Amino acid sequence: MVVGNPGNVRFERHGNTAHLILDRPEKINAMTVVMDKQMNSYIYEINNNMDIRSVVLYGKGEKGFCAGSDLTELDEYGNNWEYRNRFDRGLDYARAIWLIKKPTVASLHGWCIGGGLEMACASDIRVASPDTKFQAGEIRWGWHGGSGQTQLLTHAVGPGNASLFLLNGEVVEADAALRMGLVQEVVPREQVLDRAIAIAESIAAKAPIAAQMTKHMVRMAQSMPLEVALLYENDSFSYCMTTEDAAEGQKAFQEKRPPNFQGR
Repeated sequence: MVVGNPGNVRFERHGNTAHLILDRPEKINAMTVVMDKQMNSYIYEINNNMDIRSVVLYGKGEKGFCAGSDLTELDEYGNNWEYRNRFDRGLDYARAIWLIKKPTVASLHGWCIGGGLEMACASDIRVASPDTKFQAGEIRWGWHGGSGQTQLLTHAVGPGNASLFLLNGEVVEADAALRMGLVQEVVPREQVLDRAIAIAESIAAKAPIAAQMTKHMVRMAQSMPLEVALLYENDSFSYCMTTEDAAEGQKAFQEKRPPNFQGR
C-alpha cells in the first residue's frame, strides 16, 4: 500500500513494515533537494505510527542503491552556513535515516557511494549483493562526508578500516565489506531485497517496544562508558518487563503458542 505521494522517494506500507524506496534509477538514485525533503517528510509518520514496526530501505534500478547527493544541486542548499545548518531545516537524507526509531534494514546492490554509504551506515542491518561497491570518494574532490560518514563508518568497521575507506577513497567490494563488518550478509543479487524484507518483517513480528528499546541500547553501547551502559541496560530491561507485551510473551511461552504483541 502506497501511503506517501509517489515520487523519487516512495513510502509504502506492507503490513507492519514500511518501505522507503529510492526511485531515480536513471541517475543511480542520486539524491536531489526534492528527494531530500521527501525522505525527511516520511520520518515523522514512521516514528509516530505504532502500526509501523520496522523499515526496509532500498533503491530501484540495476545500477545501484544510491550514488549519494546529486552534486549539480548542492548550491540549492544555500551558502556554507546554511548548508552547515541543514539538519535543522529537515534537509539531510542520511540523518533522516539515522533519526528513524524503528529498526531499519538496508538492501544494497551495485553502487553505494557517498551519501548512499551514509544512509547504509545509518541503518541498523545491512544486506548486500555480491556486486555491491562501496566508496567514500569525497576525499578525491577536497572534502569528506558530513552526514555520518566519518563517524558511523568508524563505529561500524573500526578506525583502521574506516581510514582505508575515507583516506584512500577507492572502491571496497562486498566481500571485503563483509569481512570488515560493514554488511551483515552477502546474498545473491536476485535474493538481496527479499532477504532484507524478510529480516524487517521478522523484526516487525517482535514486541515493538522491546525492538525499539533494543535498537536504542545498541546505539548507547557506542556512545556510553561500559559501566554506565550496563546500568542503563538494566533500567531499560526493567521497563520492558513492565509492559503488557512482556506479560503476553511469558504467557505465550507457558501456553506454547506464538505471542500476540500489541505494542503496549
